[in-house]
Amino acid sequence: MQKILLLHVLSVFVLCSYAQKADKLINIKEVSRIEKTLSSDDMKGRAVFTPGIDKAAAFIASEFEKTGLQKPSNGNGYLQTFHMLKPTLISVEGTINGESIDPKNLIVITPLPDLSIGEKSGYEIVQIGKGAELFSEAYKHYSSGKNRLVLVDTSFSANFLRLTYFKRQLPENNANTVFLLGTAVPATYAIKARHSFTSSSLSNVVGIIPGKSKKDEYVIFSGHYDHLGIGKPLNGDSIYNGANDDAAGSTAVIMLAKYFKKLGDNERTIIFTTFTAEESGGFGSQYFSRQFEPAKVMAMFNIEMIGTESKWGKNSAYITGYEKTNMGEIMERNLQGSGFSFKADPYPEQQLFYRSDNATLAKLGVPAHTISTSKMDSEKYYHTADDEFETLDMQNMTQIIRAIAISAKSIIAGTDTPSRVDTSSLK
Repeated sequence: MQKILLLHVLSVFVLCSYAQKADKLINIKEVSRIEKTLSSDDMKGRAVFTPGIDKAAAFIASEFEKTGLQKPSNGNGYLQTFHMLKPTLISVEGTINGESIDPKNLIVITPLPDLSIGEKSGYEIVQIGKGAELFSEAYKHYSSGKNRLVLVDTSFSANFLRLTYFKRQLPENNANTVFLLGTAVPATYAIKARHSFTSSSLSNVVGIIPGKSKKDEYVIFSGHYDHLGIGKPLNGDSIYNGANDDAAGSTAVIMLAKYFKKLGDNERTIIFTTFTAEESGGFGSQYFSRQFEPAKVMAMFNIEMIGTESKWGKNSAYITGYEKTNMGEIMERNLQGSGFSFKADPYPEQQLFYRSDNATLAKLGVPAHTISTSKMDSEKYYHTADDEFETLDMQNMTQIIRAIAISAKSIIAGTDTPSRVDTSSLK
């Protein structure tokens, strides 16, 4: 009995110690300074391929530099740069079972200037059937990393050409996806497409604190720093500042980097990253995730929209995919007695677990979860010009960042390892 009491007293002492350090190192003044800078009008809404997002990246990199984070070995300083292709269709043609295909019924997404495929090319043939959610199913196939011929039911004829959305920008190493309007699986087919491309670069911002005894085991903290840029004016304001979405998450990443660097006691290597291009397809996190062997990533804390109260009020947030690993349970255990609570995602119908920057690694089995407070059924300023610094609860946001820091302590120390995501049901 005395031993149990001693362990309880010791755990309370450790929690209080971490909480005191978090309160000191993660303070509202510094959180507000970073959030206000990232969501300022000077950043012009941080849209991809604009000077505003370049300015935001430079600011985040400067914060990483001041903090003393290590630069990634495959980066341009703290910038992890990759290239995107904008295709222009020159020609497309095809036959199915010997009959010509109407070009309007064919959409070819490829990074190759000349693509020629047939039934012997080894493409997976999959179908989007009547009654399916067209765009979510199309995105699943487009982002699968596999070469696929996707047969789209003719009930989607009116919206079929809208799938050209996926051709606006694509990574230079993207897999090939061919959408064909029609229901029957072909015995034979031949499809050819020619494109020209213009190339543009995008950059994630990445900093590292090497681990002490477990350098090859990684814990990732992430958020995305891009937003919508300049849009439709609202009361004379056309800058979509994205203060909550997701300057808040990027602010958290920067503050957590400062916190863990000051502590200097991480046994596992910690990687801090702010992603680009989340709003336009998640390309930044997809590129970032390909740099890692999934088995070496022990956990990913992706932070998205924490600037407002959750549906339960202050001192609470939810974890997407809570039931898929025991990571949430570990985090809650580390927070016992703090007054803060993490909840399961209250919006399961929106399938948020696979809709944010944690998704690529989660699909590979990594316990990668998004932490958020966003009321997905009633978030007033979501994707509007009013998503500005003044609409955020900075005190509550600061408390959430402290809670994330404390809840991660045993995972970073290597004494807890979350269970993996079961990917057996994913195609």
